[in-house]
Amino acid sequence: MVNDDTLTSLIDEARQALGAADDAAQLANTKARYLGKDGALTRQMKTLGALAPAERAAAGKRLNEVKQAIERLVVEREQALADAQLAARLAGEAVDVTLPGRGMGCGTLHPITRTIERIEAIFASIGFDVADGPEIEDDFYNFTALNQPEDHPARSMHDTFYVEGGLLLRTHTSPMQIRYARMNAPPIKVIAPGKTYRVDSDATHSPMFHQFEGLWIDEDVSFTDLKSVYADFLRRFFERDDIDVRFRPSYFPFTEPSAEIDMRFADGPLRGRWLEISGSGQVHPNVVRTIGLDPERYIGFAFGSGIERLAMLRYGVADLRLFFENDLRFLRQFAG
Repeated sequence: MVNDDTLTSLIDEARQALGAADDAAQLANTKARYLGKDGALTRQMKTLGALAPAERAAAGKRLNEVKQAIERLVVEREQALADAQLAARLAGEAVDVTLPGRGMGCGTLHPITRTIERIEAIFASIGFDVADGPEIEDDFYNFTALNQPEDHPARSMHDTFYVEGGLLLRTHTSPMQIRYARMNAPPIKVIAPGKTYRVDSDATHSPMFHQFEGLWIDEDVSFTDLKSVYADFLRRFFERDDIDVRFRPSYFPFTEPSAEIDMRFADGPLRGRWLEISGSGQVHPNVVRTIGLDPERYIGFAFGSGIERLAMLRYGVADLRLFFENDLRFLRQFAG
């Protein structure tokens, strides 16, 4: 027979045991001791089959009442543990409102953005426009319009990123010059800064990098103008007069004659060391024809420089990858 005093004691015992449970695992084990398939209350329920039908109903009702009472104790303890856990978390995350406030950090321009703005300002001061254009180009503007031969290595997949539909990621910003020149009448004075893409990556090269290219076409623009404009740009960009500039003969399909531009500082860490800084030359007659002008009448010069190279020299950065790793310790140096 089910003993009522035993059941009452069972509830009291469960209350004490559940109250001593300090976490969810202990609570689950304690619950199983009373309500599990081998629990104390379950063993009592298994005795119902031995009772007479008249006694069985009353005993079953009492056992269900005891089960519900223990289940309520379990729920109460679960809530108590959850409340205690929340209180501990809130205490750990508490903010002392009497402490002085923390100043908000201000963002700043990326050093490459600063460099681009500086270049644009210098050339705008001498009458150059700034062109923009698509980063996904077609073969004509990226290669053919620039007198690039069909078998030129730059057209290979080892150097150029190709995308669907015969398009490609522009390998230089020269296509922007061609687009601008075909839409504007001479005199054409424009620089084209922007992102470019080539299959290359190391401490001094990136698969994505920035270039700015310049173009000046008119009826009487000479190589002397190129030397004057670019040398003046370097001295204004670096804010130094002790810069030597030299032009070395070279070859580019879109210029003739062509030259590499080198520079060196009179003092500092790079004192006396010649550094390649740009490619340049007189615009090739075929390119002049492509933009719809008569090369017998119009002549000009073009140049192209890596913006990261200029930024590295200006800020004394040895590894190109630092510009794109988003390390705030590095970028905060350029705040202000």
